[in-house]
Amino acid sequence: MKKKTVALVLSSGGARGLAHIGVIEALEEAGFSIRGIAGCSMGALIGGVYAKGKLPEFKDWICHLDRIDVFSLMDFTFSSRGFIKGEKVFNVIKGFVGDGEIEELPIPFLCNAVDINLGVEKVFYQGSLFEAIRASASIPTVIKPAYFGGSDYIDGGVMNPIPLDLARNFKANYLMASDVNAPLSCFIEPPKFTKSEKSIMAVPSWVVEYQAKMSKFFPKEKELKEKPKSLGFLDLMNLSFDMMQDRLSDLLVQQYALDLLVEVSRRQCGTFEFYRASEIIQIGKELTEEALIKNGLVKE
Repeated sequence: MKKKTVALVLSSGGARGLAHIGVIEALEEAGFSIRGIAGCSMGALIGGVYAKGKLPEFKDWICHLDRIDVFSLMDFTFSSRGFIKGEKVFNVIKGFVGDGEIEELPIPFLCNAVDINLGVEKVFYQGSLFEAIRASASIPTVIKPAYFGGSDYIDGGVMNPIPLDLARNFKANYLMASDVNAPLSCFIEPPKFTKSEKSIMAVPSWVVEYQAKMSKFFPKEKELKEKPKSLGFLDLMNLSFDMMQDRLSDLLVQQYALDLLVEVSRRQCGTFEFYRASEIIQIGKELTEEALIKNGLVKE
């Protein structure tokens, strides 16, 4: 049998990308060693934090966020380039994870973004880890483009939402990928988790006044079951972007002979539902365990 070394690719997908944490945990518990990791957008964040050796700290933080916490991390702006600056949440993460040079990480890491002015994909293989992650995760119309080095960068998912090509130079015996832009048919019933209603972050009193605004981003389960309302401009843009990523992901996956593909349905959770971290991580872990058995990579 091959040595259990893995080149792992993590797709874009907003909050669904938290499932990547469960994928990584399942692989490690099954005895696989991740020798290189490539990611896009949320996949870049999870992959970069893992390569830095700070995934446990990140998981502990994200799993203790509730709806109010998540909303308070959104630094809204009236800019026409995106309605969220994105600096607040990245500064919080950077505060306890730290930055570093990509080329000095203990595990090889690559991520991608798009230079919007030149219309080309940019691959980050050196330089600031958090600049690269910030660029890769800049969702068009939602998060303001990342500007540095004289260029504006947006989400790598625009061109390459599951960057399998970036893993070709990793020295590993298995090529595996976690795709959280999979079809509706991959949907599974989420596990039940009980969470304290107390927020872990200090929230200004004015946040209460924005409950209606919050519900637009974080609809409650009973609201999701009601007849869909007409879509606004931002809803149409985000849905269109998601559909584009889904189709691109399908086409990219078909081009590679993967030893393992973990598929999480694009309907598993909304783009901003980070307060559901625990259940999304568990879904990623369970799907990976099932896929390993199905593909004969571990014994049942």
